[in-house]
Amino acid sequence: MTTYAVTGATGGLGSASITALLDRGVAPRDIVAVVRDAAKAADLEAKGIGIRVADYADRPSLDAAFAGVDKLLFISGSEVGARVAQHTAVVDAAAAAGVGLVAYTSILRADSSPLLLAQEHLATEKALAASGVPFVLLRNGWYWDNYAASAPTALELGVFYGSAGDGKVAGAARSDYAAAAAAALVSADPGAVYELAGTQHLTYADIAATFAEIGGTPVRYENLPQQDYAAALVKAGLPEGFAGVLADSDAGAAIGGLDSDSDDLVTLVGRPLVPFADVIRPALTQS
Repeated sequence: MTTYAVTGATGGLGSASITALLDRGVAPRDIVAVVRDAAKAADLEAKGIGIRVADYADRPSLDAAFAGVDKLLFISGSEVGARVAQHTAVVDAAAAAGVGLVAYTSILRADSSPLLLAQEHLATEKALAASGVPFVLLRNGWYWDNYAASAPTALELGVFYGSAGDGKVAGAARSDYAAAAAAALVSADPGAVYELAGTQHLTYADIAATFAEIGGTPVRYENLPQQDYAAALVKAGLPEGFAGVLADSDAGAAIGGLDSDSDDLVTLVGRPLVPFADVIRPALTQS
């Protein structure tokens, strides 16, 4: 019997990855959901999945959570700027617990990406390499889901703002990245590095056109300088640091940082990927 653990199990990717493991035939009793708040994991517990409470900033809690775990899906944390210390604690705890395989959700081409987001991911990859723990790298590209929140506003204004120029994004649905993570956790060989990107290569003008097609209202893309876009995001209510990261990611997209011809994702998933329009449609058609 193999025990699988998933960190961040109540988050979007974590919960989807657990669903994907179940879809692959892994028994609920063989899955451990590692969460920060057990109250949010009631639905997982009801399915017979084990719940363990831990925080990336609390090493003893991680030691307890990883006890007896054979394979760990390590989903990167969300606290940009604090992740190197937090992720190192996860890696060290996995090593101390004798975890047999860690699959880490990194970022597309972490070792050469122009995105600021890549720095903490690359540091985590290096920590894994130094730890001696067998690992697999899931270098996730951009999520199509990232555009769902901005779609209604773009439809209302008739304008989709960004700073990506004519750069293309080879994104994919969160559910597809989750399916790939489950596949890799179950069957990948240690040392595998997967560059995970979608099969659609969309510019921001293409994205705006999709908003328009689904919403039935004209939407154009307006490209802004990176600093202006960051300022606009702050004005819209985003924290300054997060706005800066998003604007930097757009600027990275402009020079190819979010595009890739890799077919690793579709190979791992083993089926056609979810189209961008299908990811966005619910955000624009809710009553």
